[in-house]
Order: sequence, then structure tokens, then C-alpha cells
Amino acid sequence: MESQLHIPYLREVIVFLVVAGFAVPLLQRKFSPVIGYLLIGGLIGPYGLGLFEDEFPLVSFLVIDDLEGVQALAEIGVVFLLFAIGLELSLDRLWSMRRLVFGLGSAQVIITGVLIGGVAYAWGNSASAALVLGACLALSSTAIVMQLLIEKSRLTTPVGRSVFSVLLMQDLAVVPILFIVGVLGTVSVGESIFGGLALALGEAAMTVVVIYAVGRLLLRPVFRVVAQTGSREAFMAMIVLVALGAAAITGVVGLSMALGAFLAGLLIAETEYRHQVEVDIEPFKGLMLGLFFMSVGMGIDWRVLGDSPFWIAASVLGLIALKAVLNIGLFLLWRLPRHRAVEAGLLLAQAGEFAFIVVGLAMSLDLVPGPTGQFMLIVASLTMLLTPTLATLARKLGSRIEESQAAEASAISDEVDQLEGHVVIAGFGRVGRTIASILDREDLPYVAIDKDPAIGSEARSAGLQVRFGDASRLEVLQAAHVSQASALVITLGDPKHTELLTVRMREAAPHVALFVRARDKEQAGRLTGAGATAAVPETIEASLQLAAKVLEGCGLNEDAIQQRIKLER
Repeated sequence: MESQLHIPYLREVIVFLVVAGFAVPLLQRKFSPVIGYLLIGGLIGPYGLGLFEDEFPLVSFLVIDDLEGVQALAEIGVVFLLFAIGLELSLDRLWSMRRLVFGLGSAQVIITGVLIGGVAYAWGNSASAALVLGACLALSSTAIVMQLLIEKSRLTTPVGRSVFSVLLMQDLAVVPILFIVGVLGTVSVGESIFGGLALALGEAAMTVVVIYAVGRLLLRPVFRVVAQTGSREAFMAMIVLVALGAAAITGVVGLSMALGAFLAGLLIAETEYRHQVEVDIEPFKGLMLGLFFMSVGMGIDWRVLGDSPFWIAASVLGLIALKAVLNIGLFLLWRLPRHRAVEAGLLLAQAGEFAFIVVGLAMSLDLVPGPTGQFMLIVASLTMLLTPTLATLARKLGSRIEESQAAEASAISDEVDQLEGHVVIAGFGRVGRTIASILDREDLPYVAIDKDPAIGSEARSAGLQVRFGDASRLEVLQAAHVSQASALVITLGDPKHTELLTVRMREAAPHVALFVRARDKEQAGRLTGAGATAAVPETIEASLQLAAKVLEGCGLNEDAIQQRIKLER
């Protein structure tokens, strides 16, 4: 009786381990590991060496044909990446990022999706196909971007936190996008799409709440029991069970599996076992991520690329340019400095792995024609392939912009080098102009700083001491010799920047008198508590002046009016 041992995907696993152990380390000398896995994946996939199997039978051992099976395994890599990211965060830190996650992240998904969908519709696609393409191409590659940030130790930087906030919101957007694609593919829909969407979102929220509640209740005692056994194998098995179990639960209800893994990591991060878990999963996470990147490379059909190279290249560059411009604009709108906005915007300019799932589903439901779907998958793959190059470019551009800002501060320093005992006015709007005018009449030296170049140019042509610069940045004020000034007047319109600058100025130059424009009485109290010499609420001051006019109209004399206003002030 003949017996035969059959292990599923044994040959594929051996090929992958050969690649991970030999080929990628060689490529890593000139490329990042991400590019190495992508290139090798393209080589050993059905559209690389697979095209020569009939002519050269020996290469069949090196070729992986079962893309669906490999991609199913590769998704585990994304799961463990998000699990590891959850370990590096805490619930408090995540809550502090809510403005970026739900504000900036939502704006990025909606605005980018609408514009990409509009372009697809204008190019002749149906409304349903345009909606699908816009929704999926608005998302970026969590796996590649986060891996690059981790490799460069930039995940905890302001850029890394901002990028991660958007990526997290994109993972949350998976639920409504999948639901909408499913509804669009149904010929007869008996219920309202909005009702079904609300139900799907409700189920998603309930799933997240259940995972969180059960995790908070059970994880710590379960890990304590396993750790007391002293078995590393049991501890590792529990880690894998928690990560994959949470991912499976979210996957069953239609959520992203990566989101479930992220929740599991977030919960473990609140326990004392966090650091041991991080160490134990690191090698496994790296290997599975390598498998994911290889699967992306395998999916590129180079023959289609050769059939229409111009349109594919134009689409790749167009998608990257559109997303980069929109992302940078949104980051600037959310008050990120220019150099960080440029770096973060370029990092998120590619399509994501979710595009493969959505476009594949849309093709199976006849929402997207086969040729269009394959074309867009190649475009998405190539944008992901270009991401490491984009990341390098983004870092260099960010550094150059930061250097130019430093040069700008240096130029201000050169212009005011001889000043001492002057007044520095941060912001040259309506209030700043009034203060400067009064100082001029009293022959008191001052330097005003405003980030609007038109205002600075107009003021200098009128002979006023106004310089271009971001007055909310302490280093720009230091370039204006604020530490040698007799006073600093802060007239910025942004309340948050005003309060932050007040705190930093009081720490950097406690001897300088600090006069601050406040929006209202409550902010004035906060500014005074932060160290401002005086904080004047603009709304209250206007009310007092109006009250003085009213008292004058009622016949009170000037001395009585001033005494009353002074008392109220």
C-alpha cells in the first residue's frame, strides 16, 4: 500500500523561504526589503518566469501559480503588521489622535474618492464603476507605508502619527465600501441602501465594542496563566490565537481583518505583557509581510503593461499626483507644517492592497469590466511598487522645505541683527496693524512677522518693519531676537497656536513681557495662567468701548465713564 505525504503549499513555502533567505538580502544592499520582495514576487509569479514554463520545464519549480492561495496567506502578514502597530500605541494616545483620525482621515477618504470617481466617470466608466474605483483607489497601502515608517524609525514622529491616523480611518472605511459594492452588484434591492448601510455600520460598531469589552476582561488573566507555565510555545500560541482570533471575528462581520488584529494589539498594549509579545512576533510578522509584498508583485501582468505602456504610465503618475496634491492640501488645512505636510502627502499617494479586494469583487459582480479592472489593478500595483521611491523623495523634499524655513528665519535674524529693546509683533492682521501704528507714532522700534507674503510686501513698500515668516513658530521669533525684545505681542487668529506659543515663549524667554490677544474671556484666563503678562479678550474690549459710547450718550462725564470702564476692564 503506497502512502504519500501531501502538505498544502509546501513547494510555495520552500520557494518563499529561499527568496527570503537568499535573494532578498542580496537585493537589500541596494533596495529596501519592500522593493526586494515586490521585484522577486514579479519574477517568480505567473507573469514572470511563469510565461516560460512550457519552453523551460525546469523553471516550473520556481514559479508560484496559485495567486489566490498565496494572497490568502499573505493577508496574515497585514494582520500581524496591524497587530504590532496596536502594540506600539495606547488607548490614551489613540484618543488624543481622534481629531486626525476622524477629521482628517474622513476628509481624505471622501474628497479623494469623489475626485477619483469623477475622473473615472469622465473617462467613460459607468456611474457604478466610477464609484467603486473612486472608493478603493482613495485608500492607501497600510502594509507598505507602515513598514517603511517602522524601518526608518519614523512611526512615532509627527509625520508618522499623522499618516497612521489617516490609514486607520481608511481601514474603518472598509465596512461601508464593501457594503456599497455588494448593494450595487445586486440586481433588485428590496431595502433602502441607507438603511442597509446603517445596519452594517451598527454591526461593525457592536463588534468592536464586544472585542474591546471581552478583551479588557479576559486578556490579562489568560496571559497571566499562560506565562506562569513558563512555556514559550504556549505563550506564542496564545499570541497567534489572540491576533488571528480577533481578525477572524471582524472578518466574519465584514470588517477589515487588519482592524480586528489592531484592536487585539491595542488591548495587549495596556497589559504588562506588551514588550514580550512584541519581541516574540517580530520574526513571524516580518516573514508574513514579505509574503504579502511578494503576492503584490506576482499580481502584475507585464504583458498588459507592454500593450498600453503610455496609458498605464499616465494613469500611475496621474493617480500619484492627484492623491499627493489632495493629501498635502488636507494636511496643511489641518495645520501641519509645510515640510511635514509634503512628506505625509507623498507617503499616502499610492493605491492600497484593499484595491485588489474591491476591484476583484466588482469584476465578479459585473460592476467593472474585466479589461478595466485588470488595467486598474496594474496601476494600483505599480503605485505600490513606487512607494519606497516616493518615501525617499518625500523625506528629501521635507528636509529641503525645512531648511528653507530655517533660512527664512536666518534672513529675519540678519535684518533685525542690530535691534534691542524692540517690540516683536507676531501677526500683522487688523490688531497687529493697529499696534504697529501706535508704536510708530511713539517712535518705538518694532518688528512684525506675518506668514502672508502679500501683506509683508505691501507693508514694506509702505516703509513698515514687517517681515515674512510663520509667527507661530518659536524659532522664527528667536530669529527676530525676541529674547532681546522689551515685549512680544501675539495677535494670531488661531486660538490653539496662540496658547501653544504663549507656553513655549514663557519657557524660552521668561523675562520678556508677553501681551496676547484672546478670543474671549475663557481663553484670556488660560493665557494668563500659561504666563502671559496680559491677555485682552477682543470681544470684551469691543463691548467696553461700545458701553463707553452708550454712557456718553446718556450724559455721563468723561472721568466717570473712564473710571467705570477701567473698573469693568
